[in-house]
Amino acid sequence: MSDNIAVSVENLEKRFGAFVAVNKINFQVSKGEIFGFLGPNGAGKSTTIRMLCGIISPTSGKGQVGGYDIIKEQYKIKEHIGYMSQKFSLYNDLTVEENINFYSGIYKIPKADKRERFNSVIQAAGLEGMEKSLTSTLAAGWKQRLALGCALLHKPKIIFLDEPTSGVDPITRANFWGTIKELANQGVTVFITTHYMDEAENCNRMVLIYHGTIIAMGTPQQMKSENMKNEVLEITLPDSQKWLEKLSQVAGVKEAALFGSNIHAVVYDSAKAIPAIKEFLQSENILGSSVKKITPSLEDVFVSEIEEYDQAESKKD
Repeated sequence: MSDNIAVSVENLEKRFGAFVAVNKINFQVSKGEIFGFLGPNGAGKSTTIRMLCGIISPTSGKGQVGGYDIIKEQYKIKEHIGYMSQKFSLYNDLTVEENINFYSGIYKIPKADKRERFNSVIQAAGLEGMEKSLTSTLAAGWKQRLALGCALLHKPKIIFLDEPTSGVDPITRANFWGTIKELANQGVTVFITTHYMDEAENCNRMVLIYHGTIIAMGTPQQMKSENMKNEVLEITLPDSQKWLEKLSQVAGVKEAALFGSNIHAVVYDSAKAIPAIKEFLQSENILGSSVKKITPSLEDVFVSEIEEYDQAESKKD
């Protein structure tokens, strides 16, 4: 494995009986990179992370994390990575101080370093004066900061974050991503899963995994410029949910989906589709509507990629 590669997998597969959870995937993550691992529930994200963290063994294939083999050197991997789950990996019946001390023991922090590491977590999380508070009483944002601090106690060079911003407010999410970028600037490799597409824009590169298969990979810009083969229109109109199905059937519309209070339509040719959509809106006497071509969002790309995958699989059947 190259000296610049932090994570590498080759034909990685995990089966549970006849069910294929992860289907022979391949990717590499560079050191100091923020790498997004994206996909809907049940896509294989958590199973992949568990294999990379040395928690479960793959059925076939191979991989390395931090230079250690994910099959033969699982214990070594666990010593050199940080991990934070969406439930924040904390013990709610312990105090803030007790949680930090517990993880100091788990990570075998030298006694001479424990006080300095403890203080750094408290300071970074902004928990001064709350050391004796029960973790269960903390707001979600405080728990998030504490969990990240505990995951970084042993100063790992690779950290796995599984839906770390789930359930926290937008300001806390934004602040958290500021911290992630600081870690990457310090050379820490960040492997993160998220279902917030606006967050995915912060990743250096990402993959989209669906039904255990990687169906797209690249930078956010590559995803939008290269993976999106069709054009995207934004349709603004009252009661968009009511008109979604009918707009999907307008000539030239490949697919349509709700996007906030509007509709995003993937079309084959905007020059033909825009007049057709406007004609439909006028025929239905829908007032206050508009249609315009837009740059596709990552959500548009992912919806389109998944639709294409499903259509290709249905043809096989």
